[in-house]
Amino acid sequence: MTGDTVRRVFSFGAFEAEPASGELRKHGLRIKLHAQPFQVLVMLLERPSELVTREELRQRVWGSDTFVDFDHGLNSAVNKIREALNDSASRPIYIETVPGKGYRFIAPVSFSGMPPTENRHREGAGGPSVLSTVDDLPAPPRKTVRALILLVQVLYLGIYLTAMANLREVDDLFRESALPPALLTILVATASILIPVRLYLAAAAAFDLRHLPAKFARLFPILLLLDLLWSLSPFLLTHYISAGFALGLTAILVYLPFAQRSLILMYGRGRS
Repeated sequence: MTGDTVRRVFSFGAFEAEPASGELRKHGLRIKLHAQPFQVLVMLLERPSELVTREELRQRVWGSDTFVDFDHGLNSAVNKIREALNDSASRPIYIETVPGKGYRFIAPVSFSGMPPTENRHREGAGGPSVLSTVDDLPAPPRKTVRALILLVQVLYLGIYLTAMANLREVDDLFRESALPPALLTILVATASILIPVRLYLAAAAAFDLRHLPAKFARLFPILLLLDLLWSLSPFLLTHYISAGFALGLTAILVYLPFAQRSLILMYGRGRS
């Protein structure tokens, strides 16, 4: 086993798994998980979002010459993992069952080669972990969260469509402000990208897409950048509103992507 493997730590939500010590921790506190379930968890964490087949799990965890009831052993191991993570087979947050094939870890996973205490210290100092995790958030009624997600998408669509419907006026505003003409091209290009993204998220919430949190996690870094850019859109209305009011609206729009992320996480753990 290499030094890199020895020091590797997997982080997901409020949990950490350290293969070298065989420990699963939540908020730094150890959670009891036996060796075989822990090995299954590590295999899933090594390949997040990918299917890990039952045969791969049998070869690595049980060995090719095993004579035990493998199917029962694997099912029992996965159930113990879900119990430790407070996960559900019917509405998974972490482990998705692919019937007849295997399992997939669907939550975002980060990797670290430093000791967990040092890693937590760095995260506390600032970084992606300052954002809410699944375990930091309540589990409100799923219908309420879905409705709020839909409202957020409608709000963003209204912003994009309003800007696109008034391109001539926006162009005049840019000319008056001596802004580069390329900004208008950027505005049109980003709106053209974001409109279908918003329609997808709205449809996903409306039709209760099970994998929405995992899919949104992949979109979030790019979507955040574009959303922060569009948070300046109230200044496109300065012919109608004061600069102070535009600044206040911008502050709200700066917060909105993070609120949306929290809603998506709550959606993943919400109850019907």
